[in-house]
Amino acid sequence: MYFIGNRKQASLSQIRQQQRYSAIQELYREEKLSILLLCEIAGVSRAAYYKWLSRKPSSREVENEAILKDIHLLYQQVNGIYGYRRTTLTINRRRKENNQAMVNEKRIYRLMQISGLKSVIRRKRKLSRKSPAHHVAENVLNRAFTSEKPNEKWCTDVTELK
Repeated sequence: MYFIGNRKQASLSQIRQQQRYSAIQELYREEKLSILLLCEIAGVSRAAYYKWLSRKPSSREVENEAILKDIHLLYQQVNGIYGYRRTTLTINRRRKENNQAMVNEKRIYRLMQISGLKSVIRRKRKLSRKSPAHHVAENVLNRAFTSEKPNEKWCTDVTELK
């Protein structure tokens, strides 16, 4: 879980604390080590650990977890090509069908950022328009542009710009 209390986003230190608490809980269950010893090793107080054990997630956290499940499901369905904008549009469309409240773009962005979901940026293919060479005129002037009489030599530039 990445959310603490009423705060919208958990700081990195709070996430690390939660990881410590869950590691203590896991080691206590599996290895039957003393909680006092594990708390000393992890550098947390016993009271803080027990408070974390009895803590109940807020309604906001529960809602964020539900939204995060929807995001992960959509992310897998589209192979990660949706960014937060298209994810928001799709999730809001689904929530509207189920008569649920709409979700803000910033919230989706924050949840995706915390869970490490990024859209896959596809490279655009370069279209090559190589046309076959048409008739190339013969070089009659051969860069001799001066003439003895007017209107004897005429030339022009036929440069094609893309």
